[in-house]
Amino acid sequence: MHKKRKNARRRPTTDALREKGNVISAVMLRDMRTRFFNHGLGFIIQSLWPMAHILIIMMINVAAGRSAPYGDSPMIFFATGLVPTLTFIYISRFMSLSLIINKSMLSFPIVKVTDVLFGRAFLEVVAGVITLVLIWLVLTALGVNPYPNDPAQALLAYLATILLAVGIGTIVGVLTLFLPIFATGYALMGIIFYLSSGSLFVASNFPDQIAIPMSYNPVLQCVEWMRAAYFEGYSDRLVDKGYLLSFGVGALFIGLTAERLSRRILLDVS
Repeated sequence: MHKKRKNARRRPTTDALREKGNVISAVMLRDMRTRFFNHGLGFIIQSLWPMAHILIIMMINVAAGRSAPYGDSPMIFFATGLVPTLTFIYISRFMSLSLIINKSMLSFPIVKVTDVLFGRAFLEVVAGVITLVLIWLVLTALGVNPYPNDPAQALLAYLATILLAVGIGTIVGVLTLFLPIFATGYALMGIIFYLSSGSLFVASNFPDQIAIPMSYNPVLQCVEWMRAAYFEGYSDRLVDKGYLLSFGVGALFIGLTAERLSRRILLDVS
């Protein structure tokens, strides 16, 4: 009798998880088909575009004769700044657009706002990983060694960047459903993130009066953590891992709480 009750409890939980997985999968498949050329293969462009973005900026800086303050290769130095920065920008930005693009899906009671947000986030993370692999292969083909000095810390820095992007993307996504023009404003903010992230300069070289206020930018924290993992002797004085992780978790909590509290209003708006 006790076993029967246990199995009865497990079945609804298993069924609910399976149903949730099916819904998110359907959202992802729709995104893959509609974002580029109404074809699933358009997802490949989703990875090629950020890769081209990163490589073009790297090439411009190398062609301008900018030397690497750390390491033997300017390409690696700029890549360690651009990859975290653009990973954050792409994931959070397209999460902000996901509810506008998939607004019609919210008319189905089974589809929740979080399904759309996290389906989009998962696609962007997968695309980001593919982009990372492609950049690694390009750099290797060019004879540049892209291997970090501390692989474990480099991986943790990348994962922390994803956490931050998903957290901010959740907040922005909910705000955008209320006020669609906010998505445009957030896209323009990408320029600010790019310029203030330290991707093209060494923030720790600035005096404390400038460097410390800059370090409150969580995207700069991602870049500094990544570079400290890549280059031996790179100053980690601005890196506060606890602050970055707390910021990411806090942003995700705020976004989920806002979605939960305003769920009825969001459904009316949609």
